[in-house]
Amino acid sequence: MKHVTLPGGEVVPSMGQGTWKMGERAERRSDEIAALRAGVELGMTLVDTAEMYGDGAAETLICEALGDRRDELFLVSKAYPQNASRSRLAGACEASLKRLGTDRLDLYLLHWRGSVPLAETIEAMEALKSAGKIRHWGVSNLDTDDMDELVAAGGDGCVTDQILYNLVRRGPELDLLPWLAQHKVPVMAYSPVEQGRLTSHPALDKVAAQVGGTPAQVALAWTLRHGGLIAIPKASSIAHVRENRAAADIVLSDADLAALDAAFPRPAGRRPLEML
Repeated sequence: MKHVTLPGGEVVPSMGQGTWKMGERAERRSDEIAALRAGVELGMTLVDTAEMYGDGAAETLICEALGDRRDELFLVSKAYPQNASRSRLAGACEASLKRLGTDRLDLYLLHWRGSVPLAETIEAMEALKSAGKIRHWGVSNLDTDDMDELVAAGGDGCVTDQILYNLVRRGPELDLLPWLAQHKVPVMAYSPVEQGRLTSHPALDKVAAQVGGTPAQVALAWTLRHGGLIAIPKASSIAHVRENRAAADIVLSDADLAALDAAFPRPAGRRPLEML
């Protein structure tokens, strides 16, 4: 497994596990628990969730699946923007900690920007860090101008920006990814396979045949070609987890990358950051 170094020097896997829409259907629970456990066994120890996911159901599922392996994990959760205030963030964090069955988060993110001033969110995040409730903090779905404002408000402690980034969502390459690289802020890419919709594209079929993988693996490998990027695909079965993990070992040639660039060109001009 390749790794990414966070600001401050901590090392995390370049591929973690997403949990959006997990924990919401009883008939899938045992498979989802098995998938999360298998992912950890394969080195995908970064697990991403949010209070929004099933109104905490995903956090509860993680506790059930991985509670006895807490010290092996790098746990990430996210707060609703309306909870990212001086008066509410501590309570939201405590609720997530309770559902996760832990006394600290390794990384806590502002899920997207709301009406709470960024300076106030920074203050609340730093207070949680000082209290030992979180080890690092970051943001999600913040565009370049938001990141400029975050830094100007004293947000040098931000260790990641979690964004929608994949072959059909290449807008960040024009300005946000260069900004993050310049400021040494790692990227966390969610929906790196566009929730499975990418896998039917013929260009991915062709490259997959050449590298001996699947279209989904090619899409993941393309995302992971960037240094300093963490991908967090979701998988609800052991077989899917294994497929995701194998993608981290695929190396795409210059010809492969050129073919994918031709099939999935980046936008001609800047566009606002997309989000799901």
